[in-house]
Amino acid sequence: MPSLWLRRHKVKGPAIPPPVPERIPPRPPGPDGLRIAFLVYRGNPRCGGQGVYTRHLTRELVALGHSVEVFAGQPWPEVDDGVGFTPVPSLDLYRDPDPFRVPHLREFHSPADALEFGVMCTAGFPEPWTFSLRARRLLAARRTEFDLVHDNQCLGNGILGMIEDGWPVLTTLHHPITVDRQLALSHAANPWQRFTQRRWFGFLRMQVRVARALPRVVTVSQSSKRDIASQMGVEPARMTVVPVGVDHTVFRPRPEVVPVPGRIMVTSSSDVPMKGLVPLLEAVAKLRTERSIELVVIGNPRPDGRVARAIERLDLAPVVRCITGISDDELARNYARAEVAVVPSLYEGFSLPAIEAMACGVALVATTGGALPEVVGTDGVTGLLVPPDDPGALATAIGRLLDDPGLRLRLGAAGRERVLGRFTWQVTASGTAAEYRELLAAARERAGPEFRIRASGSADAASRSNGAPC
Repeated sequence: MPSLWLRRHKVKGPAIPPPVPERIPPRPPGPDGLRIAFLVYRGNPRCGGQGVYTRHLTRELVALGHSVEVFAGQPWPEVDDGVGFTPVPSLDLYRDPDPFRVPHLREFHSPADALEFGVMCTAGFPEPWTFSLRARRLLAARRTEFDLVHDNQCLGNGILGMIEDGWPVLTTLHHPITVDRQLALSHAANPWQRFTQRRWFGFLRMQVRVARALPRVVTVSQSSKRDIASQMGVEPARMTVVPVGVDHTVFRPRPEVVPVPGRIMVTSSSDVPMKGLVPLLEAVAKLRTERSIELVVIGNPRPDGRVARAIERLDLAPVVRCITGISDDELARNYARAEVAVVPSLYEGFSLPAIEAMACGVALVATTGGALPEVVGTDGVTGLLVPPDDPGALATAIGRLLDDPGLRLRLGAAGRERVLGRFTWQVTASGTAAEYRELLAAARERAGPEFRIRASGSADAASRSNGAPC
């Protein structure tokens, strides 16, 4: 064990692991519904966009008459009524409040556990790999209970094993993590940081190999499709764009809520350079010299991270407030209390915060990083667009909106109209279900009569149990 790395990262001692939740059986499918095993290695919607995607997409797939069971690791997902859940417990080595912990020997039950701890000890990120191995083992015993597997950007070696086992597999690749690695390396301050960043992103080689081998890939924007093709070598012909959605019944204008003068809001689930919070803080520092201003951050920056250091360096503690652990309804109310919402990201494969703010009718300032122009729409019509990593441009655009209530109202109304026409979870679910049908049709064509006989046997087994899993 590399004890130097452990000491440097202040690894915690053994602790009693939290209990594993009970399995929740899924609702049986309707007459023409499919049975979907949905995989997400980190499923909690409070921790990032993949958890949000999982919760809302699976709910709407069930509403369409499909049966969906989520297979997820910690932090556990939130699933709606009718959606099934099977826990796929990991060692949970990065959990709060003891990240990079040393598990007790009694927690090791399989080779995947040993692999997970070993990779963590060498500064790597093992969860996509080890989750895929555990999920493959669980699914091998349930081959007759599902029609297909939907992988939500795990892309571990076990996914290729599932294809070898005979599963039709589709994956959602939100954006190429190669971009995250490039940005993290460009912001590394010294050789040690560059080494640890390269080691952390070591799982990318595996994900690129798996993505290239998958028969069908869904991504969320044309920008992501281009970048996945160019940076990961996935054939464009095997990719389809199905945009992400928003719950427009929750994220809506709240006329009863009075906006706080000078309040800006930003949502960021992680303290990484790609999210652009430091350039936004520099813009806020500039604006603060001209007017009364307040920044609300929906997220939890690390106490010793880049964002916390920037707040201290710029003396912004009196005007920056961080909020975490709130419901979607509370999040929508926070948008209503803001005069301006900002998405300062250096790159986005899509952007849930952008369409959430637009659905709430809040005037938006966003950068032109990645897919943001594709999501936000026309500059000056549905939002204001500025170059990424440009604090001066951010400050100018935010100040323009703070000074012009009429422009804020026009952009807010046009932004919501754009979301309602393009970006709802119902649209996402319908497009995804169409991809399932294409995946199964292609699998039938490749396999011939043998696949049809096997699929018919699976349907008969489901019928005998009224569609309920064993």
